[in-house]
Amino acid sequence: MQTLAHWDGGPGPWILLFPLIWAAVIVGAVTVLRRTVGRGRRAPWRGVDDSRPTGDSPIAVLGRRFASGEIDEDEYWRRLSVLDEQFGRTDRGGR
Repeated sequence: MQTLAHWDGGPGPWILLFPLIWAAVIVGAVTVLRRTVGRGRRAPWRGVDDSRPTGDSPIAVLGRRFASGEIDEDEYWRRLSVLDEQFGRTDRGGR
């Protein structure tokens, strides 16, 4: 009985399996590094389901919601006062 290690015709086509395994290991390592190092402080596998861009402040989002008519003026001022307490904003834009 011939085994793969002692086959008379050379290593055979199964030898191609080793470079494929190494290629998969390298691709996996590069993928993991890109997901962890390339993203900075963000969690690598966190879902990207943000409803606002990363540079917008909560006050800017509130102002945009008021401008688009999603919330009325009373609700705008009520929420703005809560945000003022939390973020310490002193300029209220004329009120």
